[in-house]
Amino acid sequence: MSHAAILRTRVASSLLAWVAYSSDATLELTFRKGARYRYFGVPPAVVQGLFAAKSKGAYFNCQIRNRFRYQRLA
Repeated sequence: MSHAAILRTRVASSLLAWVAYSSDATLELTFRKGARYRYFGVPPAVVQGLFAAKSKGAYFNCQIRNRFRYQRLA
């Protein structure tokens, strides 16, 4: 993640371990099994929804997965 990172935090989730979001609308997710993905063009409201979601995994599957261009990092 670039120097533009404004938020990186560990999350309580059975699917996700870390969430990072930068001012250039890039969302980086680290999954519990170790995979890391970067999603591009993610609006702040979607990220806020992820943090507020009771189930972060369900929110990811409905609101992020297959909706934004992404790159697998690891």
